[in-house]
Amino acid sequence: MQKIEVFNKEYEYIKNDRYKKCAKKLVELLPDYFFKVPASSTGKYHPSFSLGDGGLVRHTKVAIRIAKELLDNNSLGHKFTSDEKDLLIISIMIHDGLKHGKEENKYTLFDHPIIICNYIKENKNKLPLNDEEIDFVTNAVSSHMGEWNTNPYSDVTLPLPKDKYQRFVHMCDFLSSRKFLDVKFENNDIID
Repeated sequence: MQKIEVFNKEYEYIKNDRYKKCAKKLVELLPDYFFKVPASSTGKYHPSFSLGDGGLVRHTKVAIRIAKELLDNNSLGHKFTSDEKDLLIISIMIHDGLKHGKEENKYTLFDHPIIICNYIKENKNKLPLNDEEIDFVTNAVSSHMGEWNTNPYSDVTLPLPKDKYQRFVHMCDFLSSRKFLDVKFENNDIID
């Protein structure tokens, strides 16, 4: 499997070629387990399409597709510049990139939003983004868990979404995790 090719369709949603290159590099930096694990290690919190082998990828693809549909809608999309739209797609593409940690843990790590943000910053020299763009992506990703920002088994309190970018990423992730969704896939691509 060529990791970078998994999101070929989704890269096309990104207009800026530099951002497209960045998205590919970020996907290439993701650990191999990301492409194999289910979105929910217990199966309790995600719809059936995101369970089983490759479920996390399918969950991510649905979140990206939700984002694309919303950003293409003039009633909502006009609130974002073209570059902001691209950076939001990238943010959603990698929001769960280290869901099980840098090294694969059996279960989801509660602080995975912070882990992926730190990982992006650690690898910033490999990315064609400036500091402001790195901050945009990490800010948008950091609060993607929304109101589920505390855990009785962790001392970490995740940030709550406070701006329109954070709220947008959280909303797309949240909608992709709703059990009532029934998205059809063929070869890990959404069927229109």
